[in-house]
Amino acid sequence: MTPSDTKTFPLGGLEQRIDALRETGAYFWQKGWSLGTSSNYSIVLAQEPLELLITASGKDKGKLSRADFVRVGRDGKGTSPGQPKSSAETLLHVVAAEQPGVGAVLHTHSVWGTLLSDHFFGQGGFEISGYEMLKGLDGVTTHEHTQWVPIFENTQHIPDLAEQVREAFADAERPLRHGYLIRRHGLYTWGRDLEEARRHIEIFEFLFEVTARRLMLAGCMAPTI
Repeated sequence: MTPSDTKTFPLGGLEQRIDALRETGAYFWQKGWSLGTSSNYSIVLAQEPLELLITASGKDKGKLSRADFVRVGRDGKGTSPGQPKSSAETLLHVVAAEQPGVGAVLHTHSVWGTLLSDHFFGQGGFEISGYEMLKGLDGVTTHEHTQWVPIFENTQHIPDLAEQVREAFADAERPLRHGYLIRRHGLYTWGRDLEEARRHIEIFEFLFEVTARRLMLAGCMAPTI
């Protein structure tokens, strides 16, 4: 699916996209995946030139207003005057949005994803296989699928991290697919549209919790309480 260029839509079209992201924020907040001012979400407005609608920096994702969004270009900078500051991680959204067919990018900070990102960091990531819920990921048709979840080191220098992610997308041996974790931070995933990206969040968050609880039951991970 190729995202439509918002410049061809009336204001109502843009407002509908904003409201869809606001509803997404409220839902993720209720699930405990986007607490405080954590997380950020974006929708691709245009591919050429690339333009995104993304959440502004430092906003409570459970109470987003229509004013809490920014339009940014490929360089991560705002395309309209008078906008609030965009998320510090905007370039990570840009890198994902550059991939063919991507129409939305979502980032969450769940407890389980954070724990696993630290536990498996030394291995560079971890595999999830054998679960029926894997079929919720785009293109996966069997529970026998094995999903590799790479983990990147957290850094305050987002351009460096964005370049690492860009290289992972282009990796010939094991290209980045569906999503990744940032150590002690959270999950990034994407989809053809917002609906698919939201489904990917739900699938990953379910699988992260199952994986972490299984490790705890086996005594491989210390319990959190």
